[in-house]
Amino acid sequence: MAICPKCDFEYEEGITICPDCGSALVDEKYFIKPEEWTEKNWEVVYTSNYEYEAEMIRDNLEGAGISATVLSQADRNFPAVGDLSIVKLLVNKKDVQAALNFIQQLKKSTDEEDTE
Repeated sequence: MAICPKCDFEYEEGITICPDCGSALVDEKYFIKPEEWTEKNWEVVYTSNYEYEAEMIRDNLEGAGISATVLSQADRNFPAVGDLSIVKLLVNKKDVQAALNFIQQLKKSTDEEDTE
């Protein structure tokens, strides 16, 4: 099984490049999960019904030097509303306040652009 060292996703044999981030995949026997990427160190800072919205905010956070990841519960094969379609944006616990401030500023600037 091949694993993306950046996204931590598993892929089938034969795939060598992560389709999400473009990183070279590594064999799972050589992959060591960094301690900072364990689930206990991550906290939800934003939720959305739209995966693209969470991904855009994640990309902006990463551009600002804040590591973030998107956890989607949405099933594209079975569209649903409510908790079954929630998309979560998570950051490392040490970056929570910086991420919340960044998201607030991002939303504020987006709202200002919409009113113009």
